[in-house]
Amino acid sequence: MKAVWLGLLAILPLAAGDVRVVEEIIAKVNNEIITRGELERARKQLEESLRRQGATPAQIKQALEEADRNALREKIDQLLLLQRARDLNINVDSEVSRYLADIQAQQKISDPDKFAEFIRQQTGMSFEDFKQQIKDSFLTRRVIQQEVGSKIVIPRSEVEKYYQEHKDEFIRDEQVLLREILISTQGKDAAGIAAAEKKAKELVERARQGENFGNLARDYSDAETARNYGELGAFKRGELRKDIEDIVFNQEKGYVTDPIKVDAGFLILKVEARSAKGLQPLEMVENEIMEKLYQPRMEPALRAYLTKLRMDAFLEIKPGWVDTGAAPGKDTTWTDPAQIKPETVTKEEVAARTRRRRLLALVPVPRSRISAGAPLIRVD
Repeated sequence: MKAVWLGLLAILPLAAGDVRVVEEIIAKVNNEIITRGELERARKQLEESLRRQGATPAQIKQALEEADRNALREKIDQLLLLQRARDLNINVDSEVSRYLADIQAQQKISDPDKFAEFIRQQTGMSFEDFKQQIKDSFLTRRVIQQEVGSKIVIPRSEVEKYYQEHKDEFIRDEQVLLREILISTQGKDAAGIAAAEKKAKELVERARQGENFGNLARDYSDAETARNYGELGAFKRGELRKDIEDIVFNQEKGYVTDPIKVDAGFLILKVEARSAKGLQPLEMVENEIMEKLYQPRMEPALRAYLTKLRMDAFLEIKPGWVDTGAAPGKDTTWTDPAQIKPETVTKEEVAARTRRRRLLALVPVPRSRISAGAPLIRVD
C-alpha cells in the first residue's frame, strides 16, 4: 500500500475517514528530515548501552534526562556536519574498514556472519547500522578537525607558562613516550605475511636513516594511530607487554625497534622520550598540556561553527520542539505543506487562458537590447 507524505505526517490510508500515523517529521535540515522515531531510537540505544555498561538506575535516569534536553540539537548538529562532509568530498571508507577489521582481529572472529552477530549482540544494532554509525562518527570528526580544530593555535609560550606554574602535576613514575607503525597481517596467507614483514623491515631501515617516523606512520601504518602520526602516548612500567617493556625502557630517545610480531601484524616502535621518576621534562608532558589548553578553546569554537552552519542552512522546526543550539535570530518557523491550499481553476478559466496564449503568439514583439553591448534578442 502506497504511503502518502504530507510533510508533517506520513500516513497510510485505511478505511474511509481513518488514518494511522506512520512517522512524524519534527525538523527539516536542508534537504533532509529528522523524525520523532529517530530520536526515540537514539534514546533507546543510549539506555541499552548504559545498561550493558552496568550503570545504576539513577545514572541511567540522569543521562537520559540530559540526552532528552539536547536530543534535537545533537541530531541537527550531526546532520549539518555530515552534509558539510559531503560538500568537502571527505571519504573515510578505508578508515572504517580498518576500524572494523581491528575489532574483528581483537575478537578473533574470522567468519563475517559470526562477526555481524557479535556486533548485534554487543550493540543491539545490525552490522550495517553499526557500520553506518561508525562512518558518520569518522566523517563528523574529520569535519570538526579540518574546519575547527586545525584553526586553533596554542602558542609554545602558553605551554611553557602552564608547565612552570603547575610542575606539581607532572611529578610521575618512570615513563616512556612512544610512536608506532603497524603493518597488518590480518586475513593474509603465508606469502602475504612474509611481504608484510619485509615491508616492516624496510620502514625500520628508512626510519633509522633519518626519515620522519611520524610521516612514515601516517603514510604506511595500518593502526588507527596513523592519523595522529603514530602517537601512542606515555607508558609506565607494567603497562606494556613484558618483552616490549624490556626493549623500550632500556633505550634512549630516538630509538626505533626492529619489527615486533603481535597478533595484528608487525609492530615498530619509536622511543620519543624517556624520563626517570620525578618531575617529568616538558617534552614528556607537552601533549598533555596542549590538551588541557585546547579543550576550553575547542568547545566554544565548535559551537560557533555549528551556529554558522545553522545560519546558512534551510532549517524548520515543528512547534513544541526546541533546538538548544539554535542560532540567534535564525527564523526556523515551521511551514506545514498540508496547510498550503492548491489553487482551484475551472474549465472555463483554463480555456480562456489557452485562448489568450494563442492570441499573444500572433502579436509581433519588437526587438530590444537587454543591456549595453548585448546582442539583439527576439522573443517569439
